[in-house]
Amino acid sequence: MNNMIAPSGYRLVDETAVSVETFRNGMAALASAVTVVTTDGPHGPHGFTASAVCSVSDTPPTVLVCINRGTGAHPYILEHGVLAINVLHDGQHDLSDIFSSRSRSMNERFAAARWHAGPTGAPVLDDALASFDCRIREIRDVGTHTVVIAHVVDIVMGGEGVRPGLVWFNRQYGRAVPK
Repeated sequence: MNNMIAPSGYRLVDETAVSVETFRNGMAALASAVTVVTTDGPHGPHGFTASAVCSVSDTPPTVLVCINRGTGAHPYILEHGVLAINVLHDGQHDLSDIFSSRSRSMNERFAAARWHAGPTGAPVLDDALASFDCRIREIRDVGTHTVVIAHVVDIVMGGEGVRPGLVWFNRQYGRAVPK
């Protein structure tokens, strides 16, 4: 619990009250946008599929990304200090699968779509619903993941019209359809 500020009454024993299986089953009921998080720098482009991404603040524009420390891109994102969060549309589940596959090289992953460098140098997906180009502000290890808090320096909105978003719900892909 390094540097953690715990509320009054918090007990470490509370952290073991829920089993891993119960937690995962509960989280399966929480629909999440599917994104591809990318970075580039001295070690070349790296990326992975993520659904643990959210807004932190609009002033200044800040986002949070949770990165499994076992993900191959993990050390490179932290070392490069920049990342792009590319929000996928419902026609990009194959791209999500490619970026989540441990058997795919980074070259294969990036060859599966068209990219351009954002202002930070992080790869921005040409046809994402939206891409958030960010500089890392803070990192914290929590359990199996690193929580990255990043300042948004640029946003690219995708294409014309609104496409359904790709979501992860109940351990499968779904669509978020605007009304």
